[in-house]
Amino acid sequence: MQLTKRCAAEGIGTFWLVFGGCGSAVLAASFAAPLADTAVNFGIGFIGVAFAFGLTVLTMAFAIGHISGCHLNPAVSVGLVAGGRFPVKDLLPYVVSQVVGGLAGAAVLYFIASGKEGFTLADGFASNGYGEHSPGGYSLGACFLAEVVLTFMFLMIILGATDRRAPAGFAPIAIGLGLTLIHLVGIPVTNLSVNPARSTGPAMFVQDWALAQLWLFWVAPVIGAIIAGVAYKTCFESEAAGA
Repeated sequence: MQLTKRCAAEGIGTFWLVFGGCGSAVLAASFAAPLADTAVNFGIGFIGVAFAFGLTVLTMAFAIGHISGCHLNPAVSVGLVAGGRFPVKDLLPYVVSQVVGGLAGAAVLYFIASGKEGFTLADGFASNGYGEHSPGGYSLGACFLAEVVLTFMFLMIILGATDRRAPAGFAPIAIGLGLTLIHLVGIPVTNLSVNPARSTGPAMFVQDWALAQLWLFWVAPVIGAIIAGVAYKTCFESEAAGA
């Protein structure tokens, strides 16, 4: 498949991840609908947002996995390079496509969300943050460690599920549910990133603190992904090569 077509698929897939995942947080996490003289909360909450992110990856994995591999995440692409699963020459085009897709997803979401009276970016627009901008008030160190560890585990799931020895056809399910699980753990800590493109999209609209803290959501996921790629290749790939 031509690189341009693969990059287009990555852009569309990352658009869907940011629009679907962040959109669920911005538009549906808390939704109070009037019922008689009271307001009833029909919001999907943390669990719903976690599943929304997982479903974006699961659906795109089936839709474009055979085209681009469905990375949708610069950290995933870096981790696959570190694990010997992806050529380094294609890394930059993939990362650019993912970031552009994430920005497009955030732009469409902003246009829709701002169509409601009372919308404000002061609510965070699903941006990732630490310290006072962590949903649970977690420290910089705690947030950094969480992003490294959760990205590491996400890459281990991806590498294991796509190993040639793994059951064929089930990788999208394992990866989608894996992303759901790490969101259930990480949303209270950082709003969960494990994906620099996902973090960059909303941050470009919030500006201010979100851009100032964006560095963590590039550095920590990439570190976690590299460790996972090297660990899987060292501990498990050599055994597979001789099988």
